[in-house]
Amino acid sequence: MTQAQVTVEPVVVEEEFDTVDMNINMGPQHPSTHGVFRMVLTVDGEQVKDVTSYIGYMHRGGEKLTENLDYRGALGYQDRTDYLAAFNNEWVYCNAIERLAGIEAPERAEYVRLILAELNRILSHFMFMGAFGTDVGFFGTAFTWAFKERERIQDFFEAVSGDRLMYNYFRVGGLAWEPYPTFVEDARWLLRQVEAGIADIDELMTNNEIMISRCRDVGRMSAEDAISYGVTGPLLRAAGVPLDLRVDEPYSIYDRFDWEVPTGLRGDVYDRYLVRLEEMRQSVRIVAQALDQMPASGPIMAEGLPKVLKPPPGEIYMRQENPRGEYGIYMVSDGSDKPWRMKVRSPSFHNLSSLRHQVRGSYIADAVIILGSVDIVLCEVDR
Repeated sequence: MTQAQVTVEPVVVEEEFDTVDMNINMGPQHPSTHGVFRMVLTVDGEQVKDVTSYIGYMHRGGEKLTENLDYRGALGYQDRTDYLAAFNNEWVYCNAIERLAGIEAPERAEYVRLILAELNRILSHFMFMGAFGTDVGFFGTAFTWAFKERERIQDFFEAVSGDRLMYNYFRVGGLAWEPYPTFVEDARWLLRQVEAGIADIDELMTNNEIMISRCRDVGRMSAEDAISYGVTGPLLRAAGVPLDLRVDEPYSIYDRFDWEVPTGLRGDVYDRYLVRLEEMRQSVRIVAQALDQMPASGPIMAEGLPKVLKPPPGEIYMRQENPRGEYGIYMVSDGSDKPWRMKVRSPSFHNLSSLRHQVRGSYIADAVIILGSVDIVLCEVDR
């Protein structure tokens, strides 16, 4: 008896399966979120269909605290919003009070303020380069190289103000004290080191294949969309809008310097990196010219200021070009020694409002990079 071979054909039944969207929680302490920030991604596989942002974890009532202190006493709170640009914040606050009270800071003080604020812009952008480079995939190299230059600037700030982070050096009407004797020489040396550091970051990241493939055409935002969301600063300029308050509404002595406003073409993550990189070079140009022009001597505080500052009743909105965009102070005086109302216009808050528009339709890995390209500081968002 022989055994016959039987071939059985498989029966294939095609079925359609329903997919269910999944919510993925990022934060509030996820290392990719650049602060105490939470976003919930609604994903279909690897693609992000929607995102919901949750803020408020860093709210400390900075505006109300300012309203309960006299005008000079509240200055220290301004350092604690955008702590990566404390000099810039102090400057806006002092300028708001000075315009409200009709005070004019001496010319030498204006030069010192501008030099420190532009160096603070460079410091802030170096922080972005290091953190964003880590997000993209450069890991320790970009972070270490960027922080090396950031440390140089912070050492200089410490020599000027006595503090490495919360400087509290600007005053209503001028500066707290005269810059130390070798301020100009040290600043020129610092610029040479910074220029070399910018070139290192440029060589490491700009034309790197990983950088381009991860960032080009990711998180694109048109000029119209950026304007509608109230986006300012590098994000707006990366979208092709050449708006910079230092040029369009020149304050202090910015109209004395020759420099350019960098803009992008596509409004994507890569353009935001390029704009910030070029902004650092332009800040170096501004500081170099300011050091050449700065008076060698002269007063650093306005004369005849009262011991108790009581601006006349009125209101003011002062805005300046901080590293993350338009940082504004709205202040109302009722004639007393405390502001009746003080409100901060936070560039990070407005820039963050565009996150949902940028992230929808991207991949989960791209969401981290898009958030990094916004360059938020949560203490400034939440205040």
